[in-house]
Amino acid sequence: MDSMLQRATNDLLASYRAVGGLNNTDGLNLPSTLAMAAVCDGLLQLLFPGFHDDEPVHGDFLADLTAARVADLAERLEDQICRSLRTTEPDCPQSRAHRILEEFLLALPHVRELLRTDIEAAFGGDPAAVSLEEIILSYPGVTAIAIQRCAHRLYRAGVPLLPRMMTEWVHARTGIDIHPGAAIGTHFFIDHGTGVVVGETSVIGNRVKLYQGVALIGRSLAGGQALKGKRRHPTIQDDVTIYAGTTIMGADTVIGSGSTIGANVFLTHSVPSRSLVFYEEKQLRILDKRARDSEAALEWVI
Repeated sequence: MDSMLQRATNDLLASYRAVGGLNNTDGLNLPSTLAMAAVCDGLLQLLFPGFHDDEPVHGDFLADLTAARVADLAERLEDQICRSLRTTEPDCPQSRAHRILEEFLLALPHVRELLRTDIEAAFGGDPAAVSLEEIILSYPGVTAIAIQRCAHRLYRAGVPLLPRMMTEWVHARTGIDIHPGAAIGTHFFIDHGTGVVVGETSVIGNRVKLYQGVALIGRSLAGGQALKGKRRHPTIQDDVTIYAGTTIMGADTVIGSGSTIGANVFLTHSVPSRSLVFYEEKQLRILDKRARDSEAALEWVI
């Protein structure tokens, strides 16, 4: 038995040397997945005090608890930011990591204000919702957008690795995959949520509602790394609702404000404001909402 264990150990060490895939202090010293999981948990505790704890937070202790949590988050996150920056800038000074951390922490009240609009949109848009508290406690879309809005701050600050680690952490928990690069307006509501995919260069306006299985994706990945930094994903303007199972593709695709996209639509071109898009008798039809009840309705058959 001992000889077998020694052989397995030696074979693994040989594999590390031959294949790579090793993260240690002598090499890359990459960010830690466990540390970033703790960062995400800590962020949820700061954003929603008492909702991600074993017990409710007593008001008399809120100030001391918040100060302790901010300090703990700062210590963990600054180290991870520094490790991330050094993957692209080996001589990156600690001062830059500290400056990014400061800006991030000071932005958390603004993130909370955005999340307040998201929670209000969920309550206003879901007749099954009992209370705002139920939404914070049990709606996966709120957890997903909370972490994405935080990760987006680090993404915009130019921090590599960490933003994607954060959104993939919440993706594993909720089934909702929102890239940290996606720009998302206020009052954003994901109903149910499982299978939602929002790509890196997606732009989403205010008061947008997505149902499960909606995908905002690029037209093609055949270009691989040559597409890095280029717009690849759709724009969804204000007051749009997109129903379950719909895919909207391409950087040139703009969904006009006030439109409704029905379930299981595959859309690769823009539609004007206040359009209704749905499948009927195996054909895709697009109706102008303002005229859909009259014979003068605008209808496109594709």
